[in-house]
Order: sequence, then structure tokens, then C-alpha cells
Amino acid sequence: MRTGPAAEGTVTAYLPEIGGLLPVYVEDRYSGFEVKAFPRLTSGELGRYLELNVAAVRDVVVRVGGVDAALANHLVMGPAILARAGVRFVAKIHGSALSYTVRPHRERFLPLAREGLDAAGAILVGSGHTAERLWETMADQSLPARTRLGPPGVDIEAFAPLARSAAAPRLLELAEEVRVAGGATFGRVAEDGASAVQWLADARGPRVTFVGKLIVSKGPDLLAAAWPLVHRANPGARLLIAGFGAYREPLERLLGALADGDISLAREIAGRGRELEGGPAGPLRLLDGFLASVDPEYVNAARSAAGSIALSGRLEHAEVARLLPATDAMVVPSTFPEAFGMVAAEAAAAGVLPISAGHSGLAEVSSVFAAEVPPAVRHLLSFDLDTSPVAAIAEALNGWLALPETQRREIGSELSRIVGERWSWGQVARGVLAAAAGRLDELPPARAVANDADLGASK
Repeated sequence: MRTGPAAEGTVTAYLPEIGGLLPVYVEDRYSGFEVKAFPRLTSGELGRYLELNVAAVRDVVVRVGGVDAALANHLVMGPAILARAGVRFVAKIHGSALSYTVRPHRERFLPLAREGLDAAGAILVGSGHTAERLWETMADQSLPARTRLGPPGVDIEAFAPLARSAAAPRLLELAEEVRVAGGATFGRVAEDGASAVQWLADARGPRVTFVGKLIVSKGPDLLAAAWPLVHRANPGARLLIAGFGAYREPLERLLGALADGDISLAREIAGRGRELEGGPAGPLRLLDGFLASVDPEYVNAARSAAGSIALSGRLEHAEVARLLPATDAMVVPSTFPEAFGMVAAEAAAAGVLPISAGHSGLAEVSSVFAAEVPPAVRHLLSFDLDTSPVAAIAEALNGWLALPETQRREIGSELSRIVGERWSWGQVARGVLAAAAGRLDELPPARAVANDADLGASK
């Protein structure tokens, strides 16, 4: 982000050669790599990965003549890599490494996490929820005093409100940009994405989005089940699901079953649950509980909603920034704890209402918005997973879309202002630099919140 001549500079990305093995927190298919979740790595593979990255960091430090500030992302392996490279750094803790790697495999990964955090000058977290899970996991009484809030940043120049009259033209422009950019890797087929965005531009009613990894933990199944209720109340509405992941094919099967009014097949898909994305067998209780009680009116609504949902595949971040301002609402239905509501913050910056599950970092982001928006719409920002979340998603969307467009635009402008004041790149960068300089008193402390560590079990 450039705010004037004094802010101008360059960004250089160094891509270390790590061989053909790509360690990840959540497994998926990545062209050109053998992909393994960290817990599945052999000791030799993990050691080799660390060695290659440490060597790469040392090489960069020599090339640039030393570094003034360094940021290590995730609990593992970033902090351990910078610690071994001898670089002074700040550690930024996100949810994936903590939830998918360290917590469930503590005996193996806690030593690496401790090695990294012991060397960190400060520890940044996106939310109090992440801080609490970190402190509980590490069982280190010194951590709270070194931990500060340091949420991800939003590019408020890219994610900015757009006039309703400019929405369709923007989407048509974006469709052509996606088509020209091309790409057929990491869940992206450019022509499919371009067609889906162009289809969204042609909507006769509201435009709603989901942006995220297509895995069960992100809750796309709940939104799919809620959509017939939204479409029934808003004829002409269209839903674009942007993202890629192992649950894409099962999600497409679920959408097809609902469009056919085949609740038995939809329940069969719900019954197999995570097995369909390569995980353990077991039902998606929230989805199946809803489908078990649907009536003929819902079945008719599901059939009527056929053709009102499209999957775009993966869109680049800059393309998402072009997409969101041209929509009316975004749903973030994650059923697994989130370190921060990044996509919700980006939607709000674009003047779009984010409707999020009411837990973990998502709830903390929603609470910031709720404190400043009109009381009549506060309840639309968040929904509870414990009581009929499918119906709650539909009620929130329908409540928002029923408001006069002028009121929605006014609230959208307020949401955008809040993000600019709290989570802009400039604000976040100042926080990182303060932490790197040891000025922790300039940053807000991370306060513990209610623990929902077992949230995913309810899925």
C-alpha cells in the first residue's frame, strides 16, 4: 500500500528450493508437489524441510545486508526456522498450525513450537480466542505477558465499497480479467471462474458469496442447505461459492441432490461426512439434523433454487477484492475455530455485510462491528451453531436483504470505516514494527475468551 512518496519501496519474494515435498497443515492437491500434512512427515523429511528453509533465510540475510525486523508466521515451522537462522523476530500465531498440527500432536511438535517461541521477541495473535488456545497448548506462564493483539491487515484500497449501479459492470470486467489471466492449477480453471463471475453479473436479485477453502470445517454444506430458504424469499438471488478443496465434489453432489429434491441422497452425503474429503467417517450432524426435519415446502424451494448457485473455483486475492464490493452479503459459516475473521473483515471493508458463525475469532470480529452498527441489525452479523444454524443463516440473510438498499449501503459504509480504523495494512504494519522494536506497551493485550476448542466436534 502506498500512502505517499515516503511510503514507496519494493517487495521481493524469495522462493526457497524445498524439493518436491510440500508440508501443509490441511492436505490438498498441489500440482508439481508431493503433499503431506506435517504429522505424516518422517523425521528425515521434517529435518530436511527445516534445514532447507534455515539455509534460505541465512542466504537472504546475507544478500540484503541484514534485516531490521522479521516476522515468523504460524506456531510451526516459521519461528523455529528463524530461531535456527539466528534472526531476531516476532512470531505471528495463526489457527491452522495450532489447531491441525500442534494441539493434536503435542508430543512431536511442542518442542519445535517452544524452540520458536522462546526465541521470539514478542508474540502476536489475531484474537483473544487464539491467545487462549496458544497459552493452554504451550502451558507456559511467561507467554501472556509477551502476547499482544496483532490481527491480519486488510487492503482497504482494494476492498472498498462500490455503488450498486457499478456492480454488474464490475463483475463483467472481472470475468474478462479472470479469463485473460488464465490458470489451471491449485483448484483454478480460469474459464470456469470467468463463466461463474459473468453468471453472477446477470443476477436479477441479490448477490451472495462464500469465499474460502472447500472443506467441511468451513461449513459450505450449511450454506448450501440454507440457500433454498433465501432464494424463496429473494427470487432471482444468486450465490457464488469461490474456493477449492477436497470437499468440492461432495459439495457439488449435495447441491445436485437438493436441486433434484432428493433429500434421501442429501442425507446420505451428510451421513458420510468428512469421509468424502478423505477424513474419518462420521455424519455431519448439523446438516443431517436439519435435513431430517425438512417439509415438502422446503423440498419445493430447493427444486426452485436449482441453477441459482455456481462454483467458481479458486480466485486470486486481487480478484476477490474486485468481486466482493459487487455483492450484497457474504456468509462465513465455519464450524471449526478461526484465529481471526479475515474474509469477514475484507467483506466489511468492501461495504458488504459479513454473516459469520458466532465463535472464536469470527465472533470477536463480529462483536467489533456490532458495537457500532444500528441495534436493529446487530443480530444479523452472527449466528449460533448450537441452535439450527442452517435456519439461522437463512434468517440472517433474509433479514439483511429485506432492508431498503439505501440503509444497507449506509451500514456498509460504516462497516468499511471500522475496518479502515482498526485493521488496515497501515495500522497492522505499525503494530508489527512496534512489536519488533520491543514497544509492547503500544499494542493492546490479548485477553482470554470463552473456550470453544471442541467446536469442530459438533459438526
